[in-house]
Amino acid sequence: MSAPRRVSLERAFLLHHRPWSDTSRILDLMTRSHGRVTLFARGARRPGSPLRAVLQPFVPLLVSWTGRADGGTLTAAECDGAPNRLPPPQLMSGFYMNELLLQLLPREDCHDRLFDAYASALEQLASGPGQRALRVFELVLLEELGYGLELDREAASGAPLDPDRYYHFQPGRGALAVHDAAGDAEAIQGRDLLAVCGGELDQPAALAAARRILRAAIGHCLEGRGLHSREVMLAMRRREQGA
Repeated sequence: MSAPRRVSLERAFLLHHRPWSDTSRILDLMTRSHGRVTLFARGARRPGSPLRAVLQPFVPLLVSWTGRADGGTLTAAECDGAPNRLPPPQLMSGFYMNELLLQLLPREDCHDRLFDAYASALEQLASGPGQRALRVFELVLLEELGYGLELDREAASGAPLDPDRYYHFQPGRGALAVHDAAGDAEAIQGRDLLAVCGGELDQPAALAAARRILRAAIGHCLEGRGLHSREVMLAMRRREQGA
């Protein structure tokens, strides 16, 4: 159980909020030094409250609270720089990252590297597609959770990956050699797996491989739990293709 504390001017982002009583909110925040915390923001829903404009998704914040990190009371919040104004095509990517943190990140586990990857991804999504930053965020998330990908060796034999050979990625195991990759849509070339392993995602083939691998790995971590943001993104993509 968390020890009572007083925290001042902690860097944070709002992941989710919900009403509490007629005038207040319950906040789920990602903080840099205290991990994911849940706080009560008393009076935040009042029409004249200055918190209404500040407590918004994707806005870098400085927050202060008293009490426990799981159920403490927000005492102050202010913007920590310009908000990340995500264009409509990138909004769902931002909500996708928020949902992953809410689903997978334990409360009060400090992950400053993950916080920085999240902040960087938001900045890049605000200025363009940001797919590379999104994949880097997913890689860091898996590593911080203890599910880092081992893609430099073949899972069954332990042999180093051959850049010219093809492999299947199996969540929970890793890369498995494919004996005949002809016509195999699931096969991924070794050089692309090695690029993903090294975080070298500048080439389109490596970025596409990273998307497939990370989707499978994160799905394995979710253990069957769906993501609302992903369902919305798929529905939007189907609508665009049908237009």
